[in-house]
Amino acid sequence: MSDQLSNVQPQFLTVGEGEAAREIAMLVRPAQGGNGAPALVWLSGYRSDMSGTKAVELDGLAAELGLACIRLDYSGHGLSGGSFGDGTISRWLEEALAVIRHVAPERVILVGSSMGGWIALRLAQELVRQGGPKLAGPKLAGMVLIAPAPDFTSELVEPNLKAKELKSLAERGYFEERSQYSPEPNIYTRALIEDGRENRVLDGIIETGCPVHILQGMKDPDVPHAHAMKLVEHLPADDVVLTFIRDGDHRLSRPGDIALLLSAVKGIIRSSTNRQMPA
Repeated sequence: MSDQLSNVQPQFLTVGEGEAAREIAMLVRPAQGGNGAPALVWLSGYRSDMSGTKAVELDGLAAELGLACIRLDYSGHGLSGGSFGDGTISRWLEEALAVIRHVAPERVILVGSSMGGWIALRLAQELVRQGGPKLAGPKLAGMVLIAPAPDFTSELVEPNLKAKELKSLAERGYFEERSQYSPEPNIYTRALIEDGRENRVLDGIIETGCPVHILQGMKDPDVPHAHAMKLVEHLPADDVVLTFIRDGDHRLSRPGDIALLLSAVKGIIRSSTNRQMPA
């Protein structure tokens, strides 16, 4: 299914005030009335957007099952405004939270890919942490994390910085790295790295209060599968399923990978609604 066929048109939400204001693009599929199932929320990875293969397939599943589906582009990504260079985990988290609160579903299943897995885990914390019931937002019904990269700035980037990159960070405030997925290099800013330390989740117990299914490729060159195992150790209170895909890469976008993703999402839906969904 393509976005052109999905009949869902982009909407825009202003997040932030003054010079920090940016227009955040979102694609919101409404639920078909009366099914009571949670809304699916797609959270993209670093430099990815809401029109990628996995995001579109998730929206297709929502259409098939009559569920609501919420996708967004972080600032500096896709259709959204703002500069990519201004992006931090805190900033992108603020945007995801604002979109979810704007759409205001009663319950959500967060589906996060790579950095989106980190955003999902921080969202889970913020939905519980911020204010009373009115501010707390929707209830978290479950999470599906694809090659999740929580704390990637401090766990995966900082320990491997070379002298040249450290010098660039100090002098220019950023460094560039060749991307396997784009002709444009990845850019990591000092602000992103410093903010990443403030958003660590692998420094204590993470309590999501919901079932979590993690999909992880064992041939992932970007996020080692040991990182997924470390994440599981920080989720001792939750019902966690970890599925390793022996020949899986980081993107996990092959047909077989997509089938596993959709099956994992259906499993979370079943557990949250106590009724049989199509296999």
